[in-house]
Amino acid sequence: MTKTPVLNRRRMMGAGLALAACTLLSSCASLVGPRKVELPLHKLQAGLERRFPMNNRLLQVFDIRLSRPQLSIQPEADRVALELDASVSPPFARDAWSGSLAFSGRLYVDPGRPAVMMAEPRVDRIVVGASPETERQLARVASTLIDTVVRDTPVYTFNPDDLRYAGVQYIPTRIETTRSGLLVTLEPAK
Repeated sequence: MTKTPVLNRRRMMGAGLALAACTLLSSCASLVGPRKVELPLHKLQAGLERRFPMNNRLLQVFDIRLSRPQLSIQPEADRVALELDASVSPPFARDAWSGSLAFSGRLYVDPGRPAVMMAEPRVDRIVVGASPETERQLARVASTLIDTVVRDTPVYTFNPDDLRYAGVQYIPTRIETTRSGLLVTLEPAK
């Protein structure tokens, strides 16, 4: 008869352990929800620097070299600004014009890549040492170049390891600008 109390005690301990394991697993499951990850400005800057210098031809006439990107955040407008050194080689001049090109745009997340991309770019300033009239004309056509650069160049590309947490695969779904960088919402992949 002494075996029955021992068996009951073992069953109670087994049930208690099973209950504790279930509680632990359910608390882990609640951790697998959306996460927010901050991307500081220096990390975004480093990602952009790897993609430059960049050479383009504008209107099949001007050879343009863009280099030394400088990224800044405009949180009040929910935009980012990018200033680049620009060198423009026109076919009718011996020397290239050198200066800078500044533009801004709104950021969005492309979950298919997964990367942070820029949309709605607008040229804010172009100064290349040409005549004022030439710079105005270049500013008008520079939007075509900027649209090409923006469309093909991610501001930041996620490392696959950054999108894996606690054995769960995440995808970036939303982005917010802050004073010090970007705040990206990651959600479990379905």
